[in-house]
Parts: sequence; C-alpha cells; structure tokens
Amino acid sequence: MTPFSPRFSAADAQVLERDVVYHGFFSLVKLSLKHRLFGGGWSQPLTREIFERGDAVAVLPWDPIRDELIFVEQFRPGALRDQDSPWMLELVAGMVADGESDSEVARREAQEEADCSLDQLELIATFYPSAGACSEQIRTFVGRVLTAGIGEVHGHAEEHEDLLVHAIPRVEALRMLDANEINNGHTLIALQWLARHGEALREQWLSN
Repeated sequence: MTPFSPRFSAADAQVLERDVVYHGFFSLVKLSLKHRLFGGGWSQPLTREIFERGDAVAVLPWDPIRDELIFVEQFRPGALRDQDSPWMLELVAGMVADGESDSEVARREAQEEADCSLDQLELIATFYPSAGACSEQIRTFVGRVLTAGIGEVHGHAEEHEDLLVHAIPRVEALRMLDANEINNGHTLIALQWLARHGEALREQWLSN
C-alpha cells in the first residue's frame, strides 16, 4: 500500500492579503487567498477569518507504578452551552512562548497546574484541533510522574486559573473514554493513544 501524501504542497496555496482584524490575548486575521483545485487550475480568491492563538503543548502525566493518570479540572467559557457543566477534566496544557521547547513547556505547565514533576516524556500526537478556522497546532505528550499535588488547587491567580488536581486509575479513565464522558479533544486523543500503547509503555517504564 502506498503511504498517503497530500496531493498539493504549501506552495499550492497563496495568501493575497492579510489583515489583522483584532489583536488582544488572541488575534483574528482576515485572509484573502487562493489555492489549487483537484480538477485543475486555481480557485477564485477566497476570504477566510483565522483565529490565531499560538501553539500549545499538552501532557498526560502518568504514574506507571500506581497506574494512575493526573488530570486537572477547570472552568471553560466555551462550554457554557453545556447543560451539565462547563467544568472539564483535562490534560495539563499551556501555550508555547518564543524560544521555548515543547519539553520545557510540558514540564513547566505540569509544575504550575498540578504541582507535578516529570522525568520522561513521550510524544503522542501533533495535530490541528480546528484547522478550518484556527491556526493553532497542539503537540501532546505522555509524561512519567514522580510527584503530583493530588487533591490540591493550583494555577496562576493573575491568569484567573483555578485548577483542581485529580488522580484517576487508568482503567477508570479508559472506561470514561468509552462511556463518552471525556468531552475535550486533546484529552480524547491522549486516552485513545494510551488505550493502544499504554501496556507496552508501562512495561518499558517499569523496566527502567
């Protein structure tokens, strides 16, 4: 089987005009662009609005000895439409600052959000959560836990963070996944990966 490769490359899309409509903590950019068509030739100029928030790193802290996963619970304004609750159980995550490596972000955010120290990191996936409207790329990792502030509240008050730290057995987290009780994308992706690769990684970590 021939591996998939996109028909076109980055050179087959052209930005004709770029206008920053709003710039705050996040930015909204209005683009005029065109791209090649599968049937041949180029599209007519298109107008698209793109939400720019920078890239992020997310990490699933895992204690392989106790076989427990560390999550944070926090309020999310985008989920106010949810009739049950706008509080979500999530991975530790944060934005990537200029000059920061992904591993630095993962360890910093784990410490700040969950008082969690990690000694190993494994890449799970690199993905665009909503490429039709947002330029953000997320790099997701699983990290081996040394210590964690289970049951504690963490986060930067000046950033209005209010994070409750949970430790959940891996088997229970996977049950929640199967029961559609995990409702945010990066946590879903991490748990799906763990369901496929967790046993092999746990054996590797425990053998070390």
